[in-house]
Amino acid sequence: MKCEHCTRKECSKKTKTDDQQNASVDVPSPAQENGEKGEFHKLADAKIFLSDCLACDSCVTEEEGVQVSQQNAKDFFRVLNLNKKCDSSLHKVLAVSVCPQSLPYFAAKFSLSVTDASRRLCGFLKSLGVHYVFDTTIAADFSILESQREFVRRYHQHSEEQPTLPMLTSACPGWVRYAERVLGHPITPHLCTAKSPQQIMGSLVKDYFARRQNLSPDKIFHVIVAPCYDKKLEALREDFPTTLHSSRGADCVLTSGEIVQIMGQSDLPVKDAAVDTLFGDLEEGELRRHDGASSDGYLAHVFRHAAKELFNEDVGEVTYRALRNKDFQEVTLERDGKVLLRFAAACGFRNIQNMVLKLKKGRFPYHFVEVLACAGGCLSGRGQAQAEDGRTDKALLRQMEGIYAHIPVRPAETSAHVQALYQEWLGGADSPRAQETLHTAYGDPGHPAHSRDIKW
Repeated sequence: MKCEHCTRKECSKKTKTDDQQNASVDVPSPAQENGEKGEFHKLADAKIFLSDCLACDSCVTEEEGVQVSQQNAKDFFRVLNLNKKCDSSLHKVLAVSVCPQSLPYFAAKFSLSVTDASRRLCGFLKSLGVHYVFDTTIAADFSILESQREFVRRYHQHSEEQPTLPMLTSACPGWVRYAERVLGHPITPHLCTAKSPQQIMGSLVKDYFARRQNLSPDKIFHVIVAPCYDKKLEALREDFPTTLHSSRGADCVLTSGEIVQIMGQSDLPVKDAAVDTLFGDLEEGELRRHDGASSDGYLAHVFRHAAKELFNEDVGEVTYRALRNKDFQEVTLERDGKVLLRFAAACGFRNIQNMVLKLKKGRFPYHFVEVLACAGGCLSGRGQAQAEDGRTDKALLRQMEGIYAHIPVRPAETSAHVQALYQEWLGGADSPRAQETLHTAYGDPGHPAHSRDIKW
């Protein structure tokens, strides 16, 4: 086999797996660009299709293919059914965490407000036997706050001899996997070390929440509901179980589309229910999001923080300027005609590739880049915005963007729960435990240089 953009004669993506029983979900590739056609190849029997792949340097191993194949509705229902049997020693507490970018999809599909859609989703999951349904916004709070602090540190430490800028965001698993498995040095040192919201949510559920409930982490089965398939691979990151007693933070990742399919096949009576909190609050919290048009908005939050901390400038509305295309935008802070900060947002792999080439040549003028693999951002994740023909459902996406824009924005700094968790759970924002729990490190693939410079 040969992929359309492959630099090798043969594609090294695996096409078989020994785990025939668990492989049953048809999952289209998140990497396929909007409106483009490419040759599709099956990865294992999980039926994840790799189209327009970035590099065929074994970025998905055979073992990972098997593990991804287990992250499907069958595995979810296996645990649900196990809980209904008499042997309570095998029972697990089922917790589901929902990404905020998934909620507009449910609202559009149900023709409900985003609040009512959240309550409908929560009620349905609990009718299946799920014990807790959480919102991952609090985990994104931590990721954004840690990214803000790290950028300020890097700005002060940056020099020509030891360049620490630009800082590249690390919340998008498709981008991070590409950087780690294909690009390696000199790109990975620029990746922000703050863990993604999904990884931090895993620690919150399997560590903080487990302690509050007097549960061992392996007694909790944690499901993430997300807009893209790359989140399934993110759940397999090697370094993640270290602080969780060998229990992965996310045991299963289901896309928004997979959940809607489950709902469509169910005839269970559903009573709307409120989303749970990690703290056991009885009062339902208000749905909120961060300041991004279709994502968690790292650029806007880090930009405002850096402007204040570094130059004592208070920035209100962040003004974006589109450059090459609508998916590559920049934001600048200027004083007396001099540019103090130059930030950018790069969405889609063509913009990412241009960014990487310029960065390697030393012709990249930005201090910070929010990088997202999906053109259009997280709402465009192929786990929820894909039409039957494999292209992006543009009408649905426009509807989701309108819904998402009306969710109230609240800065991470204003969350009293987050500030309390820094002290109660982590022993302070600057503690070794906070560093270990909220940050990660990146590996180098060790591939030859020619395999890294892929031309589009």
